[in-house]
Amino acid sequence: MTGKTEKAESEAFAATRSVRMATTEAFKTLLLRDLTVLRKNLGVFIARTIIQPFLLVFVFLFVFPQIGEGVGGSGGTAGLSSFATVLIAGVVGLSIMFQGIQAVALPLANEFGYTKEIEDRVLAPLPIALVAIGKVVAGAIQGLIAAVIVFPIASVVHANGVHPNLSVHWVELLTLMPLTAIMTSSLGLILGTRINPRNIGVMFGFIVLPLTFLGGTYYPWTTLSAVKIGGFSWLQTLVCINPLIYVTEGFRAALTTSTHMPLYVIYPVLIGFSILFLWAGIAGFRNRVLR
Repeated sequence: MTGKTEKAESEAFAATRSVRMATTEAFKTLLLRDLTVLRKNLGVFIARTIIQPFLLVFVFLFVFPQIGEGVGGSGGTAGLSSFATVLIAGVVGLSIMFQGIQAVALPLANEFGYTKEIEDRVLAPLPIALVAIGKVVAGAIQGLIAAVIVFPIASVVHANGVHPNLSVHWVELLTLMPLTAIMTSSLGLILGTRINPRNIGVMFGFIVLPLTFLGGTYYPWTTLSAVKIGGFSWLQTLVCINPLIYVTEGFRAALTTSTHMPLYVIYPVLIGFSILFLWAGIAGFRNRVLR
């Protein structure tokens, strides 16, 4: 009797291990598939990644100082350098957000749309939730690559006399980069599963642009306290619902010496947004697949 029990337990363990191994291999294969597509379209990816950040820093930090425009307030060269410090961190955060959203939401629009490629993915031997997580991981990797590409460009493109106050804090940088990449790609999962594929272009006008301009790309969150109604800093409070503000403020803490939102606020909120977006994205993905 004992021998039969041990044999049954051994067979059950082998079956469980087999399922786990099959799931792991399927997940790796789907992820490798996305990375292979990225490698084959690397030129387009790099061009898409650098064009907007490059134009932002080129116009604001190179062209405007050359033509005497008053970017950075009335502080002269010091004001320009201060603005450059703010903008560079904002551009890095913005690049991660754009790549995270684009890398997940746009392919999903096609896969749920006319290509129906999503049907091939969900036939893989792994839970539907892991298919969605695989999309998030692939998008997060692209976001990390975008940050690595953009920061060197943003830090060197500026006019003579403009000196951004940059200082890399490695602990903050190495923890914030994967956290923000996961959060933004999870947001892309939500948008890609809840917006009709025919309306995916509208997403940038009604969602991404407001996130960008109210996300602290061009200004620190701390300075918004000056915008008041009846003594209440309404705008500084309002933008706290924008996940991008925590990304840009986090990179100001990680890459610069400028003032920023406290880290004990940034980390918990980013973790909370990541969990919320991932949960909502997986739920939306499952609903789109099963309906």
